[in-house]
Amino acid sequence: MPDSEIIAAVRNKYQALRPVLDEKVRRRWAACEAMAIGWGGITAVAEATGLSRPTIRAGLAEVRGGASDAEEDPDAERPRLRQVGGGRRRVTESDPGLLKALQALLEASTRGDPQSPLLWTSKSTRHLAEALAHQGHQVSHHTVARLLEDLHYSLQANRKTQEGSSHPDRNAQFAHINKQVQALQKRGQPVVSVDAKKKELIGDFKNAGREWHPQGQPVKVRSKDFVDQHLGKGIPYGVYDITANNGWVSGGMDHDTAQFAAESLRRWWQQMGSRVYPKAKELLVMADAGGSNGSRIRLWKVALQELADAIG
Repeated sequence: MPDSEIIAAVRNKYQALRPVLDEKVRRRWAACEAMAIGWGGITAVAEATGLSRPTIRAGLAEVRGGASDAEEDPDAERPRLRQVGGGRRRVTESDPGLLKALQALLEASTRGDPQSPLLWTSKSTRHLAEALAHQGHQVSHHTVARLLEDLHYSLQANRKTQEGSSHPDRNAQFAHINKQVQALQKRGQPVVSVDAKKKELIGDFKNAGREWHPQGQPVKVRSKDFVDQHLGKGIPYGVYDITANNGWVSGGMDHDTAQFAAESLRRWWQQMGSRVYPKAKELLVMADAGGSNGSRIRLWKVALQELADAIG
């Protein structure tokens, strides 16, 4: 019988038996077919079935070695199809640098509360898989999704927090900012993030939330939320040291101005920054583009220059 006819006959038999063959029976059946063909049988069966040559050789060793006692006894418990520890190794074991590379990609795109153990990323798993492939880590987007779950990331829907349209170079801008932050951190220079938080009226005003009180005796507050002329309002302005993971909050009473923002920075430097970074020559201040630290407010730039002159 010609080789092509042998291969076709084996392929037809394999297609008919394949649905009922488990892993062990499959390789033993392939071994029996290879033995029946004789010389060149392993090659012919491998081409007809798609099974690997090592698998067929393993079946030959099992057939020639005889069936185990457990298989000869129909009442005995069926043995394992694979050896203990068999199967494909986890991708993080075969590629030890994969997890570190994935975390590096996520650092610049992670959103959420930095104090929360649950994070989420704005990059899709397919984009992350492509970026990892460019770095030499061949991984599918399904594996990236599993690794994200291991890193305590979750898949979440968008939330409306942005106003206006986004600049086409927005992502490139944030990537540039991230590089600047990392460069200064490597040089041991301070990097801080500043912002004014929600203003609060001072006095007996209504506030969200509930407390335990005797039944029928709620705390009485003012019915109108007008600023008390004597107490004013509280304006917390925060300075967060990204590297040292600590912060400073200054409290204002009247207005959130550029001078107030610069004074908050100056007090942070005097009380905390100069002690953590005694040899600092540079200071990178990360701020949004609105309010007292707006990018178009000249007073903010003047106040920063005055601060730089004062602290050197």
